[in-house]
Amino acid sequence: MKILLVEDDERTAAFIIKGLRQAGYVVEHAPDGETGLSLAQTEEFATAVVDIMLPRLDGLSMVEGLRRNKVLTPVIFLSAKGTVDDRIKGLQSGGDDYLPKPFAFSELLARIQALMRRAAAITEPTSLSVADLSLDIVRRKVWRAGREIDLQAKEFALLEYLMRNRGRVVSKIMIIENVWDYSFDPQTNIVESRICKLRDKVDRGFERKLIHTLRGVGYKVE
Repeated sequence: MKILLVEDDERTAAFIIKGLRQAGYVVEHAPDGETGLSLAQTEEFATAVVDIMLPRLDGLSMVEGLRRNKVLTPVIFLSAKGTVDDRIKGLQSGGDDYLPKPFAFSELLARIQALMRRAAAITEPTSLSVADLSLDIVRRKVWRAGREIDLQAKEFALLEYLMRNRGRVVSKIMIIENVWDYSFDPQTNIVESRICKLRDKVDRGFERKLIHTLRGVGYKVE
């Protein structure tokens, strides 16, 4: 799973990144609020850890921007300000938790894991659909216009990921991290090859194409 860290203090960022990577997470680091906002709106993260006092765009404004744009990534605020009023402001701006500095890394990790469990329990659907394409997550079956499509395990996982992000462009790296669970680009055409096979099974014979390629950017289903 990938976590977004938005923290301008280099020592604090290095401390958190080291701990999260040792715990098995992929970490994307942004040193300011504008970069953090851009990353959170274009990539998928299990959780975001956001400092409030940030250059270019403060953490509260960053998260308010995410919520306005319907980005529901769980957010933990970090701040040297720990009064009740400060915590209320953080939660009212769209944050899900608030951890005052200084803090023990073990507590931050426990809070991150709790948010992930809560988000998974609330948002897990049992089926997905785009136009006349339907995917049953529980039964692991796919239909197009009422006709069942036979998919291999990775093809199913890839289609499920694309459909969960309906209308949103997902990059090759995002697919590799979420479908193959790699934290690096293996420098192969594995994604392109699977997309080609998936498109042949899902779109072939239909006038309306659902799987789209945006060259140099990524893929989307709509």
